[in-house]
Amino acid sequence: MELNGVADLPEIRPGDDIAALVADRAALEPGDVLTVASTIVSKAEGRTADLEDYPVSGRAREIADRLESVAGEEKDPRFAQAIIEESSELLIDCPFLLAETRFGHICPNAGIDRSNVPDHDLLLLPERPTESAERIRSGLAERGIEDVAVIVTDTCGRPFRHGQTGVAIGWAGMPASRDWRGERDRDGHELGVTVQSVVDELAAAANLVTGEGAGGTPAVVVRDWDFGTHEGSDELFRSVEDDLVRQALRTWRADG
Repeated sequence: MELNGVADLPEIRPGDDIAALVADRAALEPGDVLTVASTIVSKAEGRTADLEDYPVSGRAREIADRLESVAGEEKDPRFAQAIIEESSELLIDCPFLLAETRFGHICPNAGIDRSNVPDHDLLLLPERPTESAERIRSGLAERGIEDVAVIVTDTCGRPFRHGQTGVAIGWAGMPASRDWRGERDRDGHELGVTVQSVVDELAAAANLVTGEGAGGTPAVVVRDWDFGTHEGSDELFRSVEDDLVRQALRTWRADG
């Protein structure tokens, strides 16, 4: 498997055609997977905002005051309001905000970024990142580039581990996971639970090339990777009914 960054992409502006920009800079082939950082997808879709866009509710002010008392530093209630408006549920509101986005991804601060946003205060995640991936894939097909899968990625922390890794928040042209259940290991034992989240694994691999900060490369081409003959599934985000961690968090409250 090879991973190569798409070089020389410009600063993305609202209305920019990501498919066209990538197609002009990368010789894509059938079977490739194109990973695209949510940062540039959001910029192309005009998902920027300013703190003054968010009139503060009582709940946002209460959250900001509580966070301020715990952290010992001033917290802007307008940022809390932005997180509330980008979320379908707040699972934790202290000592940080853990939110479910409206498309099902659970992450701190609803994935709102306060860096790399020229001329604005906030960069929001794409509203429907799988639809974003589908549009990029269709844009490539319009330019004669067929059979290329697209993954929209973000970076996210993980419970029980330090550091962030790349994850998929939207995808098109491939299943989210491959199902090993019913197949056998090298000792002949039947696999009963293994479902491999390949879009997350490809996003994490691409993030090694993408990098972080000012020198980041927001699009990566994955080549010579094969899904194989496994069954596939588009289930990625757990439902509330079978997510024991989320159920526990609903009853948990931080002291302080």
